[in-house]
Amino acid sequence: MTAIIDYGAGNLKSVQKALAYLGEEGVITGDPGEILAADKVILPGVGAFGDAMANLRSRGLEPVIHEVVEKQTPFLGICLGLQLLFESSEESSGVEGLGILKGKIVRIPDKEGLKIPHIGWNSLVLENQGRLFEGISPEPYVYFVHSYYLQAEEPEIVKASTEYSAHIHASVEKGNVFACQFHPEKSGEVGLQILKNFCSCVR
Repeated sequence: MTAIIDYGAGNLKSVQKALAYLGEEGVITGDPGEILAADKVILPGVGAFGDAMANLRSRGLEPVIHEVVEKQTPFLGICLGLQLLFESSEESSGVEGLGILKGKIVRIPDKEGLKIPHIGWNSLVLENQGRLFEGISPEPYVYFVHSYYLQAEEPEIVKASTEYSAHIHASVEKGNVFACQFHPEKSGEVGLQILKNFCSCVR
């Protein structure tokens, strides 16, 4: 069973539907016991960094996520879920992230001809042999919706990047922790393969 963490940040049903299409059971839950008992855990989300961290903390889910990671349960952050795994975000000054991975979230810089938020399809440059991208052809197109992006501190954890007014770290992986700035559940066949690859990462 895959636990999809419910902390009031939305975008849960689309992840659940994508998992169901792959024949995987996805349970939307904010129950710590259910999350800790899951074979895999997904932290999706759209919205503001500060509000999301406040929600995780008020619901007692921050230590639960740390315990999931320490137990080596496969863990996937999607969009805002990726950003929350890091230390801080320019979107919410003074708010600490989960700090599971090292790096910061910064605003996409303004550039003539480019709209912010970045909404749409972009190609990825794959690097460092990411397990999420096994069986996927080079430079796949995936779907983004975001105004802030990751600058990871450890270059070796970056498994995919893209260009949109800046060099964006689009997917990272370290041990049992995976994360995508883009939405695999909205990225067609490529996204389904990414989710399938994650689901194959059993303990």
